[in-house]
Amino acid sequence: MLRYDPLTPEQRSERMSRVRAADTKPEMLVRRMAHALGFRYRLHVKTLPGCPDLVFSSRRKVIFVHGCFWHQHGCGRYRMPRTRKRFWNKKLKTNVQRDAENYNQLAGAGWEVLVVWECEVADPVRLVGTLTSFLRCV
Repeated sequence: MLRYDPLTPEQRSERMSRVRAADTKPEMLVRRMAHALGFRYRLHVKTLPGCPDLVFSSRRKVIFVHGCFWHQHGCGRYRMPRTRKRFWNKKLKTNVQRDAENYNQLAGAGWEVLVVWECEVADPVRLVGTLTSFLRCV
C-alpha cells in the first residue's frame, strides 16, 4: 500500500531546510569531549576531502561525526521514509559512496580518519575511550 506524505511539499521543504550540516548536537558533544581531553582542533576545513568536522592538523587526524540516517550506519536508529523510496535510496547510496571516496583520499594523503556515529554519542564513557585512543596515538 502506498502511503502519502502527511505534509504538504512546502511543509516538507521547510522541515528539511532545518537539517543542519554542522554544529549538530552529536558534533557539539564530540567537540566538547575532545576539548575537555586537552585536544585542540580546527573545524570544517574545506580544503580537505569531505570537509571533516574536526581536524587535528599536527597529528594528521580527522573526525567525521555522521548521522546514522544520512550516512546509512545500519544501526536501526532510523526509519527509511515511506514515500519517494527511489529518491531516498539513490541519495543515501550516493552519500555512502562519497564518504568512502573522501576517506580514501584522506588516507592517501596521510590522514587518519575516525567516524563517530550519532548513536555512539549515547555512551559517553565509551566515546571518551574511543577519542582518547584515536587521538593519543601519534
